[in-house]
Amino acid sequence: MFNGIIVQEGKIYKIVKKSKSSVLILKSKMKFNQNEIGSSVSCNGACLTVSKIKKSIIYFFLSQETLKKTIFKNSKIGDIINLEKSLVFGKRISGHYLQGHIDTTSQILQIRKIGKSWFIKFSVRAQNIKYLIEKGSIGINGISLTISRLFKNAFEINVIPHTLKLTNLSNLKKGDKVNIEFDLIGKYLNNIYN
Repeated sequence: MFNGIIVQEGKIYKIVKKSKSSVLILKSKMKFNQNEIGSSVSCNGACLTVSKIKKSIIYFFLSQETLKKTIFKNSKIGDIINLEKSLVFGKRISGHYLQGHIDTTSQILQIRKIGKSWFIKFSVRAQNIKYLIEKGSIGINGISLTISRLFKNAFEINVIPHTLKLTNLSNLKKGDKVNIEFDLIGKYLNNIYN
């Protein structure tokens, strides 16, 4: 479980592709010790397991399902990845609960810059609009964000300078894809009442 508050990033150092899986190798300033092998880390919002650590190099296994559901199937060396270690019981929760289970991907339709803030518009498939509400939470590349506006097949978020500075959103451009995790409560409520 994560809370979508990003304070560290990693850079893709290498991707080892196999027939139905891959190994994602990141270089990061985030500190890991050997006891954390097997622990969960949110990588652009996807909950991945640390399989190996060599100083500043961290290895993660990408299953066929992860490759199918996330943007990692199109990732390349040098891409910047948002990182968050799993929550520790008793610590402050600043964002919202994220499981690291990516629901879908979305494409950036538009980026408007007003002052130092960015307004980013994302596509959403018709069958997924039911999970979104204005002022509701959404996970984008593992970042806890608030939906500021809804459209017929899209939604918009407003990103403040602090978030842009600490995350990979500032590297994105129109046409890029991101990982999306819909709000957990919204998914459960939709399942109960439908």
